[in-house]
Amino acid sequence: MPNKIRVLIIDDSALMRAMLTEMINASPDLTVVGAAPDAPTAREMIKVLNPDVLTLDFHMPKMDGIEFLDRLMRLRPMPVVMVSAFTAAGSETTLKALELGAVDFIGKPRSDGRRLDEYAEELTDKIRAAKGARLRRLGAASAPTVSGSAPQAAPAGQTPVRVNASGKIIFVGASTGGTEAIKEFLLGIPADCPPILIVQHMPESFTASFAKRLDGLSAPRVIEAQGNEKVEPGTVFIAPGHSHLQIRRGPNGYLTELLATPPVNRHRPSVDVLFDSAANLVGRQAVGVILTGMGKDGAQGLLRLRQAGGQTFGQDEASCVVYGMPREAFVIGAVGEQCPLAEIARRVLAACR
Repeated sequence: MPNKIRVLIIDDSALMRAMLTEMINASPDLTVVGAAPDAPTAREMIKVLNPDVLTLDFHMPKMDGIEFLDRLMRLRPMPVVMVSAFTAAGSETTLKALELGAVDFIGKPRSDGRRLDEYAEELTDKIRAAKGARLRRLGAASAPTVSGSAPQAAPAGQTPVRVNASGKIIFVGASTGGTEAIKEFLLGIPADCPPILIVQHMPESFTASFAKRLDGLSAPRVIEAQGNEKVEPGTVFIAPGHSHLQIRRGPNGYLTELLATPPVNRHRPSVDVLFDSAANLVGRQAVGVILTGMGKDGAQGLLRLRQAGGQTFGQDEASCVVYGMPREAFVIGAVGEQCPLAEIARRVLAACR
């Protein structure tokens, strides 16, 4: 089959190389063209085999996966899916890999009851998405910080207009490529922003590290939602990887709520769950944003949010790593305005004023 996606596996474990090879070769549209035990071997195999996608382990002899990825993305950028242990240390390393340009990541197969066929399906889906992904250039300019760390002063004699004065609430969903897209979006958001609730598809061991990383980079406070927090201006809530995040009414305003209900669109947290709660409770005061990602989670929820009177934005194809979720939302009429990632923060803030 001439159009098969050609995969090179890089992992120091012979058992892992064999497992991944068997899983990938079981898909009729994928083929493993080689398996390397370390980075120097992988470098030579890339030159000879010219694979379409790499799977890359972090912990290897001679050169670790991060150093190899850094060199690769500078000298010969290509789609990479990281294979990571789901630990606190692994999550920090994974976030660094995504920052360097890896398209996506997946944990190593575990003997915790998860079926290997489910793991294989997720792995091969991520490889297919990586093949069609738009790679980010290292050192590319980020979105302008429209408001920096503090709002600009109003002219003399005028009362400053605060962004959060409108009572709007911002709801954001993302998947593949979303960790960097969310970072870029938040770099354009001021400290006095409306409340923001975000679902990013990632495992539970990663979301706390992700929130902490964003908190150190952006002007608003960013936290991993714990449930029952007051939804207030200047705060960004990241859905934890183990639960759906939604909004509910409290005695004195809105509160966050976590649900351990079954996955929706194969995801928990699900963007649709978040957007549906926004449509049902917030309506015209909601602003929905759908960013880069594989699949269709969030499309129907964004449509319901728009039908409830909320304003909706979608990331355009040219700036997406994977134009899956935004495309699904756009084709069903859920996106009111489609724009480049670098423009979304500014347009969302304008909608909130």
